[in-house]
Amino acid sequence: MIYDLVLFDVDGVFLSEERCFDTSALAVWELLYGSHFLGMSGEYFTVNPTEEEIRRIRREVFCDDQVLTWMKDRGINANWDMVYLTFTVQLCLLLRDVKKVEEEKVTLWLREGIDENVLRECGNLMRQHRLPFQPDFKNFLHFFEENEAKLNRQELLCYFNLFSKQGLGVETRLFSRNSDLWRIGHSVFQEWYLGEELSTQVPRVRGKKGYVYQEIALAEPANIRSTIEKLKKQGVGLGIGTGRPTIETEIPLKELGLYDYFEENRIVSATDVVEAEQAYPHYAPLGKPGPFTYVKGYLTKQSTVEECVQLSLPLPPKQGKRILIVGDSIADYLAARKMGCDFAATLTGLTGKAARSKFEELAADYILNDVTEILDIFNID
Repeated sequence: MIYDLVLFDVDGVFLSEERCFDTSALAVWELLYGSHFLGMSGEYFTVNPTEEEIRRIRREVFCDDQVLTWMKDRGINANWDMVYLTFTVQLCLLLRDVKKVEEEKVTLWLREGIDENVLRECGNLMRQHRLPFQPDFKNFLHFFEENEAKLNRQELLCYFNLFSKQGLGVETRLFSRNSDLWRIGHSVFQEWYLGEELSTQVPRVRGKKGYVYQEIALAEPANIRSTIEKLKKQGVGLGIGTGRPTIETEIPLKELGLYDYFEENRIVSATDVVEAEQAYPHYAPLGKPGPFTYVKGYLTKQSTVEECVQLSLPLPPKQGKRILIVGDSIADYLAARKMGCDFAATLTGLTGKAARSKFEELAADYILNDVTEILDIFNID
């Protein structure tokens, strides 16, 4: 058998990312226009947007998905990071305007922290001074300065510290994956995606129904089940390494009848990553494109954080080349290469078949039109 273990991403492999991208756009929209956050004018905030409104909001927030493609191309895989980056660009541009009339306030915020109270106060000052600021989402594509090399995830998440110093004249280390601002974006995304019924947090506004039950499979569900079942019957170990939290992984995969095919101690989610980062903040960030998610799936969830982080990588060929990682993104590819494992790219992610040239350029070991073609790798009919 060519591979002993296959570790799958979920979004862009089994499930369409469309609802997650929609949810990310709605989270940014709420942070900008919700009266409980910045409360900008120009949009009527509602917890029950129509499908037509969702399409419009996503087109505007992500500039016809140009912003999503830009982030994906730099290894940004988590929707929470997408919310944080997209919103914080607009916030930084707003702070630049507010600082002209409230310099002491903005300086204090940048040095002591930006929480929900600060966002509301910032919005109030914007209205009080009648500042004409309106979000311009196309600014995102020109906000980050890059030289020859593209910025990576960690550099992007912390880039706003550089903007604060150079653009606002305030030195800070406020902006990071562990900041209050990142956690606010994460929380708002969860409220939209899970809905009021499943969310474990007290809702800021009531009435969100959630999108977790509206997931779309990327191939005929029966064909996906048959594919996974055939691999399992051949004795292939099956695991998952996803940027979704546990509940967002379990519900849709159980709905599709896929969840039970995977080894429970090899199902690694963003929940595991966040718990590891909270317990060992000096190791953060541990999400993709870092290899931690897949290393945990390889060593199993019985392994400790230290064992995963301190594992010597890349793995020796006798081990690494017996593992296949299946994903749709550059983040998955980078994680696989850091582990020393082979990589199969699926053309069912954000850019679809247009991603083929990128994965050919990266020399992915396999390029699949969809996940069911993995059987060809194993010569299984």
